Amino acid sequence: MTARTPTLSPARHVRVLRTQEGVLFIILLVIIVVLSLLSDRFLTANNLLNQTRLLTETALLALPMTLIIIGGGIDLSVGSTLAWSAVMLGFSWQLLGLPLPLAVLVCLLTGLLGGAVNGYLIAYVRVPPLIATLATLAIYRGFSFGISQARSARGFPEEFAFWGQGQIGPFPTQFVVLVVLIVAAHLLLSRTGFGRWVYAIGNNEVAARYSGIPVERVKFTLYALSGLMAGLAAFIFTSRVTTTRADAATGLELDVIAAVVLGGTSIFGGSGSVVGTMLGLAIITLLRNGLLLTGVKGDATFMVIGVVLIIAVLINDLVRKR
Repeated sequence: MTARTPTLSPARHVRVLRTQEGVLFIILLVIIVVLSLLSDRFLTANNLLNQTRLLTETALLALPMTLIIIGGGIDLSVGSTLAWSAVMLGFSWQLLGLPLPLAVLVCLLTGLLGGAVNGYLIAYVRVPPLIATLATLAIYRGFSFGISQARSARGFPEEFAFWGQGQIGPFPTQFVVLVVLIVAAHLLLSRTGFGRWVYAIGNNEVAARYSGIPVERVKFTLYALSGLMAGLAAFIFTSRVTTTRADAATGLELDVIAAVVLGGTSIFGGSGSVVGTMLGLAIITLLRNGLLLTGVKGDATFMVIGVVLIIAVLINDLVRKR
């Protein structure tokens, strides 16, 4: 007997295209084709690789945000946590005189601390996620301005720029790091018991608790992970721009949440995927870049992205009902 190569039947192809990820992929392809026709600079290797550099910090924050929203929560403080972590990196290196590797560790631990505080307030003190993270958004931003005193840390050594400006082969360094973390997050959510716990909590927290799922510990872990990823994003961001600013990443949490929701994650919890989030982020990033290259001004860009967001959500809802 000869071995047969497994193939997807036409019906299976249709089922794949009817998933949220399939719909988003089609929308992404349409956007790429249209924008490439409108601008000959859009579909070039240099432009696309440059976009992977610019979207990395947002993507790093969107990975844990996907898990948090699936679990029925939200984190509005990720932009402020990034800024606070970046300021601590520059402050500990330039003013305290710590070696740069230790300063990077301080940056990561600062993000982890910020996320852990959020997790403790939400999981154990039972403060609603919206209220808790809205409060820490202001507090962490205040820490950024208070510690930096409106000054920027500059003069980082050339080797520090490798993580934000260097390349591994033909790809930007941070993009390679991001791909590894995307795979890890996808496997964590779809192939582990922890991922099943997250879905269960988002679907019905009371039932999850009665089923023996450690709800408080899972929630705390999710927010601590979000803070740690914000610290990593702060490190890569600082390496890319080679300076620290207290007002960095202002409003970035809105882009992160928009990418997650556009990717098909239910804002009420219980459903979503990492793949969908990355497709949603790619749509927003490429649409913004392509419109800029075609000469569309900023206000009009926001309007077009808003319309695409609404259309994509409506299509996702239609696919889900069918």
